[in-house]
Amino acid sequence: MANIYKNAQFNLTTTAKTDVYTVPTSRTALMKVVHTANYGSGNTVVKGYVYDSSASTDYQIDQHTIAAGSSQDLGDGVLVLESGDIYRLEASGANSISGSCSILEIFDEKSA
Repeated sequence: MANIYKNAQFNLTTTAKTDVYTVPTSRTALMKVVHTANYGSGNTVVKGYVYDSSASTDYQIDQHTIAAGSSQDLGDGVLVLESGDIYRLEASGANSISGSCSILEIFDEKSA
């Protein structure tokens, strides 16, 4: 099977960067949706990061303020991740943001 559709759920219980999804070995991943919901009582700033394993560096790629009681797609477009890359989220308040990522993993035949 070359393509695998996956999801990765998250609940941000801390204000620290939280690993949400790591691309497996011999895979490339397309992340299309990062659906977030604010179940807290105040507005929360949510930041998205990609840890580029080839550069050993975090890059901030998204930032949105999610109003209390509302939801939003955090991603601003399709994100291409390579094997070993990590998608991380960080919230300005703990215990108020949860959600799900929609991911297509593609088997990288050249790396196998």
